[in-house]
Amino acid sequence: MTTSHKTAPSRRRSRGVPPQRRGGSRRRASGGRGGRSRGRTALVMALSLVVLGTAGLGWLYLKLNGNINTFGADGLSDNRPEAGSSKGENVLVIGSDARVGGNDALGGGSKDDIGRSDTAFLLHVYADHRHALAVSIPRDTLVTIPPCKLPDGGWTEPQPNTMFNAAYSVGNTAEGNPACSQNTVEHLTGLRVDHTVVVDFKGFAALTDVVGGVPVCVPQDVYQKDLNPNRATRGSLLFSKGEQKVSGKQALDWVRIRHGIGDGSDIGRIKRQQAFVASLIKKVKADGFTPTKLFPLADAATKSLTVDPGLGSADKLLSFAMSLKDVDLHNTKFVTIPWRYAGARVAIVEPDASELWAALRADRTIDGKDAGGKKSKKNKEDKAGVSASPDTGQDDLGKGIDVGVYNGTTTPGLATRGASVLTGRGFTVTGTENAGSQNHATTLIQYGPGRQAEAETVAKLFPGAELQALTGPGINVVLGEDFTAAADRASAEPTSVPTSVAADARSADDDLCSNLSYG
Repeated sequence: MTTSHKTAPSRRRSRGVPPQRRGGSRRRASGGRGGRSRGRTALVMALSLVVLGTAGLGWLYLKLNGNINTFGADGLSDNRPEAGSSKGENVLVIGSDARVGGNDALGGGSKDDIGRSDTAFLLHVYADHRHALAVSIPRDTLVTIPPCKLPDGGWTEPQPNTMFNAAYSVGNTAEGNPACSQNTVEHLTGLRVDHTVVVDFKGFAALTDVVGGVPVCVPQDVYQKDLNPNRATRGSLLFSKGEQKVSGKQALDWVRIRHGIGDGSDIGRIKRQQAFVASLIKKVKADGFTPTKLFPLADAATKSLTVDPGLGSADKLLSFAMSLKDVDLHNTKFVTIPWRYAGARVAIVEPDASELWAALRADRTIDGKDAGGKKSKKNKEDKAGVSASPDTGQDDLGKGIDVGVYNGTTTPGLATRGASVLTGRGFTVTGTENAGSQNHATTLIQYGPGRQAEAETVAKLFPGAELQALTGPGINVVLGEDFTAAADRASAEPTSVPTSVAADARSADDDLCSNLSYG
């Protein structure tokens, strides 16, 4: 459920101009009645402008606050990557095709449909605030959806080998479940998502109208059947081949077209969506990051925007927008998570994906540059062999907590490496052994009665691990393949995103007509 965030206006006391003093010496000092009068007139005018300007600004902020919807933080997982697990900020952007609030008129479908996500990308804003990397996650990507909150207050069981866009539909509500999508991205990447922003059809269309249209390049003539493959005939021409500006519903149609261009896949559509967002950013930057330009943009966007509570006010939202103004167009990159086809679905390619998350965690750009700025020191690497786990800044984090470590994979020596991570943070390791089964994909933190809080402390060192309650006593760490990949990554300092990813990257200043499809 979303809630409207409204802020009550503050009360201000008006202050009048002090009455005139009529002493002769005062008149002489001020240069006579005419000089005094002109000075006071100027003062009154200046004060009036300040009051009017402040009132106008306050009204605009109240208007924006009234537009903003937030989703509840109670749906976020308790088992999240530690804050500061990367130097920069991570923002999950979800394009929703929910049919509520008039969106059905733009996207078709029934008003009774459940909320669905049409596209998503994780935006990493580097700590130097001069670089940014957007990682698209195809909707058909097979992932593990971790436990997510349902409308009745219960939580789901983990759903392995499930399409990514199914996370947004957990609970079958018309508004969708952005908290579940955020949980899934954190579980997938091991990166803490600082903010989540959901833009629906109506908000997207309004945004393109306000900026006066977005330049795009259409590689070939596009017809109605390309937008709706269920049509019996080709239908009317929607877009002629060549460069043009699109806005409103036309812009929405362009980014939603999947068939008739390239291989008709979601991967190909993602390339055109990346090109569109790049062009939109270029247009906004060209117009200038000024209040005059930003307020109409913010007003249009926030009317159909749902955000996490951390962005749930106008000042926070605008402050975040202003923090992006120095990101260079050439240093604004778009990539897709390393992928391959798995039948009709998309599988994640390893170790490339893990290397990508490691590079972002270390604030390394595509060309290997350290863009960490001065925000924080690099996360320490455990010299015993691992450091996928975030630096909590506490060497005695596990003081007084006993843990057994088990190797749930076929990788030799993994339990010893896991034990080193724990002892390095003050945990007492009671023993290392092989687990009963050695086909664990995900690390498990098992805990007995009354030990959940301690198990959650253990989980801080194993991003993406799942918690499992046991009837027996104690706490066990059963290491999975995700820890194996993390240990392999930690053997060398990440220098850049993988070559396979970098080779297909798009910059916001690239030619409008390049790299628009796949296949």
